[in-house]
Amino acid sequence: MEKQLVSDVIQKPAHTTNKEEVQHSYSTALGLVSHFVSARLCHPKSLSRCVTWGGLDNLIANTAYLQARKSGDGDTKEMQKRRRSLSLPKVDQCREVRQSIVADYDNICEQQPIGKRFFRDFLETVPEYLIVRDFLDEVSNWELAEDNVKSSTMENMITNFLKTGSKNYLAFMSSDLASKCQAATANDYENVVQLAKEETKLFLRDKPFQDFQTSPFYDKFLQWKVFEKQPVTEKYFYEFRVLGKGGFGEVCAIQVKNTGKMYACKKLDKKRLKKKGGEKMALLEKEILEKVNSPFIVTLAYAYESKNHLCLVMSLMNGGDLKYHIYNVGERGLEMKRVIYYSAQITCGILHLHSIKIVYRDMKPENVLLDDNGNCRLSDLGLAVQVKEGKSITQRAGTNGYMAPEILKEEDYSYPVDWFAMGCSIYEMVAGRTPFKDFKEKVDKDEVKRRTLEDEVKFEHANFTEETKDICRLFLAKKKEGRLGSRNEDDDPRKHSFFKTINFHRLEANLIDPPFVPDPSVVYAKDVTDIADFSEIRGVEFDDKDKQFFKKFATGAVPVAWQEEIIETGLFEELNDPNRVDSGGYANGGEAKSGVCLLL
Repeated sequence: MEKQLVSDVIQKPAHTTNKEEVQHSYSTALGLVSHFVSARLCHPKSLSRCVTWGGLDNLIANTAYLQARKSGDGDTKEMQKRRRSLSLPKVDQCREVRQSIVADYDNICEQQPIGKRFFRDFLETVPEYLIVRDFLDEVSNWELAEDNVKSSTMENMITNFLKTGSKNYLAFMSSDLASKCQAATANDYENVVQLAKEETKLFLRDKPFQDFQTSPFYDKFLQWKVFEKQPVTEKYFYEFRVLGKGGFGEVCAIQVKNTGKMYACKKLDKKRLKKKGGEKMALLEKEILEKVNSPFIVTLAYAYESKNHLCLVMSLMNGGDLKYHIYNVGERGLEMKRVIYYSAQITCGILHLHSIKIVYRDMKPENVLLDDNGNCRLSDLGLAVQVKEGKSITQRAGTNGYMAPEILKEEDYSYPVDWFAMGCSIYEMVAGRTPFKDFKEKVDKDEVKRRTLEDEVKFEHANFTEETKDICRLFLAKKKEGRLGSRNEDDDPRKHSFFKTINFHRLEANLIDPPFVPDPSVVYAKDVTDIADFSEIRGVEFDDKDKQFFKKFATGAVPVAWQEEIIETGLFEELNDPNRVDSGGYANGGEAKSGVCLLL
């Protein structure tokens, strides 16, 4: 019914030229959109499919999409009904997972959010273990503290945990460390706390972790692991407007039905992948995304297949890319406080990739996306490559104007190429142009290559500070041995004076307010009518090898991202509530059995 009503309003008569009449149609259509979505008479997704007139389909698509973003808090009748039908599996249904799971302390108790939660709850039940947990919490508080309270926090830690006779003394410490703590003066405090932290982690890996595995808390963790491993299909999500397109398919906005969480879905057309031989590249990107665990890189949450597509479900970054903000918002370039803030987050993201032996190879502002709050993340890891022992990388990859000299000369290369591209990006954020090509300058690739290899960078823009010039020069060094981040094993770009205003511990803990927050009422994407459709691929058939590849790709939920979603949206607390009535099933998606009208 709602589809017919909106269609009736927006059918443009052939003779209509009156501005007021057109505006009235727009307003009435938008009013209907808001009414249907707010009243839950239908899901907003359906409204993005019910228009036929010109640019109004973009208007409706954006309205439905923005409304879904606002309603992604789990507080809708349809979602509540869906959640009431969920429950965790019984403990006796977890035997297979219990036998197959690797008892790895770091993975279960540090990396997996739900495992970490249950391990903390378990430690609270044993007085000796609770003291250990409290000590590590105090260490974390000290690491994240503002400079003016760091010293008092440190003194309290030493007095309360590390001095013999203190109420919360860490009795498991080695005799050597205990002696160092007893004799420590203010100059020694930071060193002995670091040593105590290391011994505390070793202690937790031993008996406390063994005891945890025989506790009811571990049983609960296993129940969630079974819940996590259920199959994921397209019925798990609502689909919204197309946000963009890549080489193998579209990127659209989607929403998880059970939680309301919004994501971006990269849909890789199966036939297009096979025809272009892109399977290996797609699988590599997926496997790299699975390894990544950083707040400064887009997160992979799900990998699944539909009839026609392989789908990667990733962080939805609503604030647009940095290239858009550099060139399309106000004067070209960004304010220095934004340049420093984004550069700090990007640097952390690149360092994380390098720590897991990955070279990004496509660092540029266009691949840096802003979220709702104004924090940025690296995206599009399609060109990223794993560094393998004894194996060189020589393949030319990247974007012209950001590629390091060693790539352009087709020499062996590694991590330093990312720091060169970082220098190009900082320069571009400040000047509103790249170092070796002016804004809108007509110049061919060979000339950009020559400039990159031969010309020294010039700093003509008035906003370049001395620290900015210095960090750009160091990142843009022609020889990788002299490039910042690559000069020796301890060459950490975060120590450069350009970042003197950034507390990186607090930045990584999301405790620093971004200098810019995107407008939540704006869709930072092309109009849906401006995103060209893909042509249909014909003459491609799938064999058993293809089906095996699809199965290898479609692995379902990615543990860390999925668990973060479950906690963030409140479903974790709901299903753990001891007073909750058991529904008798633990479906993890699919259709709600409801009389509500859903156009899917």
